[in-house]
Amino acid sequence: MKKAFIPIFILIAILVLSFSYFWQGIYQAKNPNDIGFKSFSVKKGEGGTEIAKNLEKEGLIKQALFFQVYVLISGKAKELKAGDYEISPSMNVPEIVYKIAGGEVATETITIIEGWDLRDIASYLEQRGLFQSEELFEITGYPLTDYSKKTDAPKPQDLSQEFDILKDKPQNVTLEGYLFPDTYKIKKGEKLENIVRLMIKNLDEKLTPELKAEIKKQGKSYFEIITMASLIEREVMTVKDKELVSGLLWKRLKAGMPLQLCSTVNYITNKNNANISILETQIDSPYNTYKYKGLPLGPIASPGLESIKAALYPKSSDYWFYLSTPQGQTIFSKTYKEHQAAQDKYLNNN
Repeated sequence: MKKAFIPIFILIAILVLSFSYFWQGIYQAKNPNDIGFKSFSVKKGEGGTEIAKNLEKEGLIKQALFFQVYVLISGKAKELKAGDYEISPSMNVPEIVYKIAGGEVATETITIIEGWDLRDIASYLEQRGLFQSEELFEITGYPLTDYSKKTDAPKPQDLSQEFDILKDKPQNVTLEGYLFPDTYKIKKGEKLENIVRLMIKNLDEKLTPELKAEIKKQGKSYFEIITMASLIEREVMTVKDKELVSGLLWKRLKAGMPLQLCSTVNYITNKNNANISILETQIDSPYNTYKYKGLPLGPIASPGLESIKAALYPKSSDYWFYLSTPQGQTIFSKTYKEHQAAQDKYLNNN
């Protein structure tokens, strides 16, 4: 009995020790106190063995063996996905496995502000260290470029077959105005082309079937509404002012009056001046609404939904002129004489 009892006891002890060894290796993190995250890449085609070795090499798990064993017993071997992940030594093996199997890749949050133009967006992405400005322009087209004229600048990508909102956009203009201002969560390493698509898709979805039906009912194009909305976005701030300015601008267009908007000149000069010079109003550009009647060649910024709705639902008034004070107040006038008096009162003395 003694001879039989000893081997069984040893066997049980070995099993208990082995279970404890693997349990601790799998369920206890490499370093529970290290809550920092490291970037960890799983390349396409890599299996559990390669991933396990890389995790051990990066100091994220105790041993590759623990990861391999858990992947097998959990049935996740074929679910591991390529991508860039944020992994912490404070995570145990199951947490890491389920993160990679679930494709919970690392993300970046980017915020595009209402009223930004392509140069603003490009500068922001570059400052974040995500992309170079030129990379965006090679997709969207270069700001201020009229592609109906001879130019060596790369043409904007034609995405009109993918998005309803682009179907009536002239081919000679950029994608200015179509990158909807919002906060986006994107995968680390995501292609810029896909991010641009995401922004356009967001705009396309923000224009609900009801809004699109109203645009067609009014006999306008998406392009006209986006262009007008971009002007409104850069001109005034409040919803009330946007609706009044929309009514005023549509009325000017109908009457054949030039829009004469500082925002379009600022778009050309890449400045933000409340008072533009007479010389600047004479700049020869299809975006200069002082020199040319009608809407500018295309949008001058990315308008928010409020400005888009204001462009679509203008408010009628007796006003023909307006100005913005240095404090941001909008002063409306019915006659040019009243407008001149407002300029003298609010602008010329500042």
